[in-house]
Amino acid sequence: MNNFNIKLGDWTTLQKEAQAIRYTVFVVEQKIPADLEWDAMDAQCLHAVAYDENNQPIGTGRLLPDGHIGRMAVIESARGTGVGAAILRLLMEQAKLRGELGVQLNAQLTAEPFYQREGFAREGALFDEAGIPHVHMTRHF
Repeated sequence: MNNFNIKLGDWTTLQKEAQAIRYTVFVVEQKIPADLEWDAMDAQCLHAVAYDENNQPIGTGRLLPDGHIGRMAVIESARGTGVGAAILRLLMEQAKLRGELGVQLNAQLTAEPFYQREGFAREGALFDEAGIPHVHMTRHF
């Protein structure tokens, strides 16, 4: 899938699309309770939403004010196409532009290899978040 574009914006601008992707991936597929998925941080984050050639939302992620990247999600049909990596790289670029010296995130254990390919390294022990094993990962610029 080469024909996608990514928009950056605040929660007010991108909420509808980002929320739909996150609901599908986290709440429906991964059975995370909806009340754990939505938080007050969304209003403070820079959001990224990827759209396919038909302008349908296919992936999302967010950059928190403290340099954390989170809520990375790509719909099943678009996984493995480079969309997730493109979103991640764009959010890292935005963090650099803000003057961050690096970024960090909490990755689901199954996604650790994806983040390692993008230069992230595991820090600390395995932990549980919403019933799913996670690892803390960082990448310095």
